[in-house]
Amino acid sequence: MLTRTLAPLARRSVLKALEAWSVGRLEVLLPSGLRHAFGPPDAAERATVRVRDDAFFARFALAGDMGAGESYMDGDWEADDLPAFLKLALRNRERLPLDTGLSRLANLGHDLFHRLRANTRSGSRRNIAAHYDLSNEFFGLFLDETFTYSSAFFERPGMSLADAQRAKFRRLARKAQLGPGDHVLEIGCGWGGFALHAAREHGCRVTGITISPAQFELARRRVREAGLEGQVEIRLQDYRDLEGSFDKVVSIEMFEALGREHWPAFFATLERVLAPEGLVALQAISIPDHRFEAYARHCDWLQRYIFPGSLLASVHHVTGAMIGTSRLGLESLEDIGPHYATTLRLWREAFFASLPRVRALGFDERFVRMWDYYLAVCEAAFATRTLGNLQLVLTRPCNGRLYGPPAAELPARGVAA
Repeated sequence: MLTRTLAPLARRSVLKALEAWSVGRLEVLLPSGLRHAFGPPDAAERATVRVRDDAFFARFALAGDMGAGESYMDGDWEADDLPAFLKLALRNRERLPLDTGLSRLANLGHDLFHRLRANTRSGSRRNIAAHYDLSNEFFGLFLDETFTYSSAFFERPGMSLADAQRAKFRRLARKAQLGPGDHVLEIGCGWGGFALHAAREHGCRVTGITISPAQFELARRRVREAGLEGQVEIRLQDYRDLEGSFDKVVSIEMFEALGREHWPAFFATLERVLAPEGLVALQAISIPDHRFEAYARHCDWLQRYIFPGSLLASVHHVTGAMIGTSRLGLESLEDIGPHYATTLRLWREAFFASLPRVRALGFDERFVRMWDYYLAVCEAAFATRTLGNLQLVLTRPCNGRLYGPPAAELPARGVAA
């Protein structure tokens, strides 16, 4: 009722704000049939938004980007090319009323929801189940044959998603210097793709842990079917309960599920279980340092509807947490974010190609629109470098396996004995 009452005023306010649109050409079609255009008329990049219900304007004016996402889920608006529109929206974000005092007030309930989803042991299981336990059949509809739910790495144009995922595995394995005889710990092993790669291609012994029962069952089955039970052990275990010593630790896009207050515990665990000359390879979605504090104070649409309890990394803040609880230091860092945009585009194409089977699994139209928006907004964020995807290598000082013997122990060159 409130949105209906506010819709006329909100429509005028939003259309007025859109006059500041300066990157690309945007056309907005109203339910009345009226058309409004914003941005340079000769712009090469163009997008069209069709508003189906004026409630969109009230929801956007009241709740900013949260309102826009919720309104899309409810069918209030659509775009001719959703990722293309969202890319332009992100490039114009400084000119849009996405985060205002009014939106922060309207979203206080979402902020409270997010605070209540802290990643304690029980909270982590609940948060992971909300997403990753939707069903293995569901994820199998759009993931490639490696069953990998993280960014791939496209070494060349036209590379298949499965080959790009294997290229990502090789890249991380090379950075972690995996070799025969290494005992590798994978924190957040998903459905076992990297664990199988490390055992098959590098001769490693692998212990993979997950707190998702659905992932645990399928990962164990894949290990069994691959005949690698002697090399790969999959555990249903929280990272905080780890014991023992591991030569290498790999964690691929699990860090986002920790929550800021649990970063110290994560690094303390690495310090405890990593062998003296071990290496850690992390892949983690990131947000720019200058945006982190504002982002961390409020719940966004992705945290509310897709990844409850999550928080993206920031290089500065993550390394600060690391040095407070461990002797680990940053050996190397690479941002592969643009590769995630391609990965997400391929997932979204596969998702839509499988829509009849998605519906057959019992997911309704609001869920379909939620996942459409999720995949599209993430593709746009990585394509515009609004988000990054970091591959970090961590080690302790004086790691002889990394650097070889100190120079003083090497024979002098060009000097007769």
